[in-house]
Order: sequence, then C-alpha cells, then structure tokens
Amino acid sequence: MITRPFEVHVADSTLADLQLRLARTRWMPDRAMDWDAGTSPAYLRKLVAYWRRDYDWRAREALINRLHHFVAILGDETVHYVHERGIGDAPLPIILTHGYPDSFLRFSKLIPLLTHPRDPADAFDVVVPSLPGFGFSPPPTKPGAIFHVGDLWHELMTKHLGYERYGAHGGDWGATVTEHLGRSHARNVVGIHLTDVPFWHAFQKPHDASDAEKQFFADNEQFQMTEGAYAMIQGTRPHTLGDGLADSPVGLAAWLVEKFQRWSDCGGDIESTFTKDELLDNIMVYWSTGTITTSFLPYYDMVHAGIARWMLEKAKDLLAHSKVPAGFSIFPRDLVHPPREWAERFFHIQRWTEMPRGGHFAAMEEPDALAYEIREMFRPLR
Repeated sequence: MITRPFEVHVADSTLADLQLRLARTRWMPDRAMDWDAGTSPAYLRKLVAYWRRDYDWRAREALINRLHHFVAILGDETVHYVHERGIGDAPLPIILTHGYPDSFLRFSKLIPLLTHPRDPADAFDVVVPSLPGFGFSPPPTKPGAIFHVGDLWHELMTKHLGYERYGAHGGDWGATVTEHLGRSHARNVVGIHLTDVPFWHAFQKPHDASDAEKQFFADNEQFQMTEGAYAMIQGTRPHTLGDGLADSPVGLAAWLVEKFQRWSDCGGDIESTFTKDELLDNIMVYWSTGTITTSFLPYYDMVHAGIARWMLEKAKDLLAHSKVPAGFSIFPRDLVHPPREWAERFFHIQRWTEMPRGGHFAAMEEPDALAYEIREMFRPLR
C-alpha cells in the first residue's frame, strides 16, 4: 500500500514556454461569427489576452494546494486524488468522479459544502481522484481502463483509506464509474448519486419504450448529429487531434472552452457562469500535464469495442437491476434529459429531482443546489 502527499507545481520553464507560445499565436482573420460555428473568435482572443497579461497561475496554484493532494499506487496504476476530512464525529465517506472535459477541479466549490455543512451530522469525508490519463493521474497502463476505474476507486477507498462503507457521486464518465462501483461493490457502497444515466445504456433500446423514452432516444440522436462530432474525432483519431492540441495552448483553449459554453446553463454568456480564472485553471491542468491526448482514450476504447468487452465481462451484473440505492439530479441544460422511467430500468431509485437551473458542469455551476441534493440523498443511508 503506497500513498504519498502530492503538491501541484508547474515548472517555471513550462510557464515560460507557455508565454512564448501565446505571444506567437497565429490568429485567423477576424470573423463576425459568435459561438454557432464553434468557439467564438472574439471571445477566444479576449481569453488569451487575459491568459497572457493578467492570469496568475502561481496564485491559482496556491489556492489549489489548499486542498490536500495525494498520489496512490493502485496495482499497476498511479492515481492522484484529493482527500478532505469532514467535521463532526462520523462523516460519511464519499468519492466524487469527474468527467470530460473537466478535471478534479470540477468539485472545488462542492468539497467544502460537503465537508463543512451547517449541521455536522450531514458532513462527508470527500475523496476526489483524477481519472487515469487526466491531469495529475498518469496515463493508464492498459487499454479499456475507464471500464475498470470503479475497481481502482474501491481499492483506494477500502484498502488505502480504510473506509468500509462509502457513497459515490459522478457525472459524464464519472456516472459510468459510479454505476460500476454500485454494481460491483454493493457490500461497501451505501448509495450512489448521478447527474445523468450513463450513455451506454442507450446502445440497446427496449422494445417496450414509452413515449418519453422514445423522445429521449430521438433527442440523443439529435445531439450526436449536432454536438457529438467531438466524441467521434476523439474516439477514432485521438492522436491526430491530441498532438495538435498538445502543441498549441490556444488550440487547446478553443477545444475545451467551447464545451463549457455549449453545455452549461450560461444563456450564451459563458462568463455569467464561469470566470476566466476558472476556465483557465481547467485548461492549465491539461496543458501543464500534457494529458489532453490521454483524456481521449476512454472515447477510443469505447469506439474500438472496449465497452463491448467490458459489457461481456460484466454481463451478469449489467443485466440485473442494481440494488444499491440511487439518486439522480437532472439539470436542464445537460447534454440530454433522460426520463425517470428510463433510469428505473437499471437503478433502484430513491431520489429523483428535476433541477431548475444548471448544466453539464453542475458542481461548478450550481454547487449549493447539488450539495443539498447529495446531503438529502445520503442522509437516510448513513
């Protein structure tokens, strides 16, 4: 069992090189288009100007390091994680799993709300790992890693941190990981909370779909046609795209920022929801670690039958209705909006809330509302 403290520190040479690259950006001619054809050229120029002149990574790095960071060796994998203790006599452990295109920073606003609630009886010990190949977690050693992360998280929570009972929350790829945790480790997982129904369930549509489910499938297909090109590129040509983005900080910013604008409940104005510092913090996690290409690997594994092999291995578990208590908070501006009856086919639902505001990055957009939902979900399970 190997666990050691970790400090986020980007080398001075990396920051100096970044400044040179930003200064030498070859801009395309001005265009009048806003966000409809991708990242707004005008906004990108504005963001990069701030990145060059006003953004202070060292100050942001110091804020990030107020959290307690660690690195664990889990079998053949090395995983970075944050571990924050809750107040009170018996905080419930919970592991939070991020998705794409964010990082462990997705939960930076949520963590203190869970560890230090008004009522200590609602407190959590919070663990936030970085997915393998994302940020400060090195790339996975084996293909198809995303479909086995749940087992890594279980090892982290039980063997490394000594938690016999714990909860789990996630969205995007984090929802897939969290579902797997609940299905494969039900003796230890007291409950799960998700912000979406993991996408892979829609690969096999039921013959008895309700009208609401049929509309959901149609909406999902429409999303794939209008917004899903990123997933196909990342799934089929990750190196072609990744090598370009790893070499250009402006290209990386354009690729990531578009998702924050399109997938959030910002009403078209990205800075009504995220500050420039928050956007650049997330970009810097990818840039400074050179992990944009490895963050595409889950998509590549999915396209190249990784999910088919995983589903075959887990067939017995996946065909069964999960018995672990599950809660859902469905945010109106997330990618797709599953009806409750779709989720009920796979999960033992104890709480289902249609949220009034928020999008794909709920923990960043509506941290207070999400913290409330998580507390309400797990209060009777403690």
